[in-house]
Amino acid sequence: MRVRAVHGWFPASSCDNSCIADESVAGRVRQGWRVFALLTTAAVVLSVGMVIGVLPRSVRARYVRTSAHLLISSLGIRIQVSGHRPQVSGHRPGDRARPGHAMIVSNHISFLDVLAIASVSPARFVAKAELAAWPVIGVITRRLAVIPIRRESLRDLPAVVHTARDGLLAGDSVGVFPEGTTRCGRGGGRFRPALFQAAVDTGVPVHPVVVSFHTSTGSLSTAACFIGADDIGDTMRRVLAAKGLVVRIRMCEQQLPGDDRRELALRCERAVFGHPAMLTSANTGSVALAA
Repeated sequence: MRVRAVHGWFPASSCDNSCIADESVAGRVRQGWRVFALLTTAAVVLSVGMVIGVLPRSVRARYVRTSAHLLISSLGIRIQVSGHRPQVSGHRPGDRARPGHAMIVSNHISFLDVLAIASVSPARFVAKAELAAWPVIGVITRRLAVIPIRRESLRDLPAVVHTARDGLLAGDSVGVFPEGTTRCGRGGGRFRPALFQAAVDTGVPVHPVVVSFHTSTGSLSTAACFIGADDIGDTMRRVLAAKGLVVRIRMCEQQLPGDDRRELALRCERAVFGHPAMLTSANTGSVALAA
């Protein structure tokens, strides 16, 4: 069930079900196998997740990354990764950069974005609180330590920023979808600056990420979208039936936080929506976004 706008700042999407295109579908046997693989994988992930909270952070990160990769793969989705992995500089001049934690910000197409990004860079994601009520997915989000946000309540926002800041200070990466809503992938919306304050307060770098779904021929796919009147079943049926679905994860250049969350949000917005993966041609019927 979608939450209706209840205040002037409530994020609204310009996309609806008219954005979703007909695409090639896999055979019934393959679809059935994917359902079996998904249920089996989810059972294993949930079982292991029951004890993961008491283990070291490095082990929890591997659990998140491996679980996300297995769940995405069980749906028949291939993952393609390019760009820069999160890095932090050494403590002394001349030290080499090493893999490190960051605030990860991305465009938003589907609830599957969380799994796609986490399969590359494990993080605690800020996601809408309604996810907790969904069958199976609600349990998985708790295992992945998702930070819930009630978008209809501005009063809750400072607490969410505080939780994200605490996560960064503890050494966790935190994932954010600053548009605040989902779109079909042919364009994007403004990056809202509030959650960027967590990066400004902690000095942790921000890593913009571009997520896009494609068919086996490379054209844009809307199968994974969660837009308009979609419920979880609609999206899952399209994904399970999709033929050769690919999710591309483009890691853009890391951004230093600075001291102004609005300026930081604008830089990251330009990094994501100015990237060629997000620029669509006029013949798709959508508007290209300029950097």
